[in-house]
Amino acid sequence: MGDPRKQKKLFHRPRRIWTTDQLNAELYIMGSYGLRNKRELWKAQTEMARVRNQARALLALSTEARSEKEKRLLNFLSRIGLVKEGATLDDILGLKVEDLLERRLQTIVMKRMGTKSASQARQIVSHGHVSIGNRKINRPGYIVKTDEEAKILLHVEIPAAAPATGEGGGAAPAS
Repeated sequence: MGDPRKQKKLFHRPRRIWTTDQLNAELYIMGSYGLRNKRELWKAQTEMARVRNQARALLALSTEARSEKEKRLLNFLSRIGLVKEGATLDDILGLKVEDLLERRLQTIVMKRMGTKSASQARQIVSHGHVSIGNRKINRPGYIVKTDEEAKILLHVEIPAAAPATGEGGGAAPAS
């Protein structure tokens, strides 16, 4: 059974982690979404693989047997914003890891609240300056549901970028 105090891994590592193409792709995704380490990326990849495997298993069933399970899966994915209403199982098979990473609280804060970078958005979330409704969320990897998106509040003012003067220093030269 295992020790209840030791959690099961939530991710599977790629079989070959040292291929150049895979390293470059992972590095690009990590930089784009401000992920702290590859474990966060691997968790998202494992979750997407789990959803796609469910869709493949449902496609193998007969039409009568899969109708209820298909409806539940599509409702779940539409609630978290991965598919639109009226989607099919083929739409689920077309999902990518980036679709799930777009639903993270860190990414939504970065894109909608006007932070300068993904790292700044991560810092704002982890320091507890973001709430959804009346709940303070301090996990950057929190998957935001579509009905929670409008309730995101930022409790700190983000300083605007200073206009570039074109000169090296911040002060204007005396005339």
